Amino acid sequence: MAGRQLASKWRKTKALLSDGRVAGYIPRTMPYSHSTLRSMLGQYGNVVIKPIVGGGGYGVIKVFRDGRGYGFTYMDKTRIYRDFASMTEGLKRVRVKRGYLIQQGISLARIAGRPIDYRVKVVKNGDHWEFRSMVGRLARPGLFVTNLCKGGTMLTCREGLKRSLPRIKLSAKRREMRNLTLICIEVMERHFPGIGELGFDYAVDHSGRIWILEVNTRPQ
Repeated sequence: MAGRQLASKWRKTKALLSDGRVAGYIPRTMPYSHSTLRSMLGQYGNVVIKPIVGGGGYGVIKVFRDGRGYGFTYMDKTRIYRDFASMTEGLKRVRVKRGYLIQQGISLARIAGRPIDYRVKVVKNGDHWEFRSMVGRLARPGLFVTNLCKGGTMLTCREGLKRSLPRIKLSAKRREMRNLTLICIEVMERHFPGIGELGFDYAVDHSGRIWILEVNTRPQ
């Protein structure tokens, strides 16, 4: 069942932020503007900017501020600038021609230096939602995006957690992810009646904390 489609990442994020059980799992996310980018870099040191509409890692850029100045990474290339104004001019040349969101950067757990995140896919079957898959997505060497279409490697959720965070309790972390998914389904259905499938992208940071990066209504 395909069901209703929702392209805007911002609309879906705002829906999840409206529920107190979920809001704490969402990195700070704001519509793109130069002033917001500057302030969020000052607060977090690094952020991810991504098109409000789009998937597969398309147009996603990591922006950072460090001792060298300002910079960004797009695909496998990193550029460094002495000041914020020069960096934003450089961003204009690589950003796709769409509206963007800025999201607080999360320090993903890694396997052999490669970041990993997780996709949980659920589908509505009659009146019930079924879990179809819980998988890890390990970034291709040299990339920060984990998408399989960008060369990422698929692992089982259990294997990804075990290899990236060997000291955490696997069953408890998987259960937390499943329970969070069930709450998010309830919130999404309340805001967007008619949806039939959902794909949740979860980060687990180096301390084991779960974050919701985004939700898709047409998960690949």
